[in-house]
Amino acid sequence: MSIKVGILGYGNLGKGVEQAVAHNADMELVAVYSRRDPATVKTVTGVKVVSTEVLDAGKEDIDVLIICGGSATDLPEMTPKYAALYNVIDSFDTHANIPVHFGNVDAAAKSSGKIGLISCGWDPGMFSLNRLYAESVLPGGTAYTFWGKGVSQGHSDAIRRIDGVKDARQYTVPVEAALEAVRAGKNPELTTREKHTRLCYVVAEDGADKARIEEEIKTMPNYFADYDTTVNFITEEEMKQNHSGLPHGGSVIYSGTTGDGSKNHVIEYKLTLDSNPEFTGSVLTAYARAVYRMNERGENGARTVFDVAPALLSPLSGEDIRAHML
Repeated sequence: MSIKVGILGYGNLGKGVEQAVAHNADMELVAVYSRRDPATVKTVTGVKVVSTEVLDAGKEDIDVLIICGGSATDLPEMTPKYAALYNVIDSFDTHANIPVHFGNVDAAAKSSGKIGLISCGWDPGMFSLNRLYAESVLPGGTAYTFWGKGVSQGHSDAIRRIDGVKDARQYTVPVEAALEAVRAGKNPELTTREKHTRLCYVVAEDGADKARIEEEIKTMPNYFADYDTTVNFITEEEMKQNHSGLPHGGSVIYSGTTGDGSKNHVIEYKLTLDSNPEFTGSVLTAYARAVYRMNERGENGARTVFDVAPALLSPLSGEDIRAHML
């Protein structure tokens, strides 16, 4: 039996999930749900588009709803709302607000007997797992996370929500000197500002107050306020020509010691991604399988990637996994 998947939201991430589902033989994409007029939305695979009003009735025949909204304003409302109706999964990435978001989704999912998996993707998500693994193996060490250079979908979306912004791309750029010191095992003490810079390219609406937009970007809490941020205003043509791709990546580097403390060990997990949304969509799709399986065995409430056994992600049997991957 195929796992029936629904996608809520059809931007770059929704399209990434759509294509990922097509690569999984045990999954079936039932529909894309959109706040836009369904007649105006054309999907990559030809799957039908349905109004969110239909989804709101709670009667759709789907096993897992993958919610592809933005963390700034969409997911805090969408994920608890739909966890009260369906098994859901999201990629909420405002790290500072994860505990509150988890609590809201947990209450909704428990009320419905469903699973709500939050903050899934590569960070938070796969990077989170590697931070936990390293800390568990080498307790007392130091973890460093570097992102980029690449386009942050969440940060770009947050800029686009500012009044007067027509389009935006935000690149997260690691500070090379800091990265080299960490890889050398020097264990530097680094502030947020010393690890990354943020580079923004913005297309403003005609007549918009660019000085106000720049100030709103640079002072935005949880996104830009703690970083050295550069804002460049460009034309739509420049955006299309120079910033149409969505690459990203980064590294989790952990440094710790064993024995009497004289032996140092550096663990690094690295991703180099041609397409941030397509890769994130692939991670969400794998975890959707786990969400379905956990709910089928009677579990409910909110979960994160920390709560999911790796074997639940794979379509292979336990016997095959042990034989070929262990």
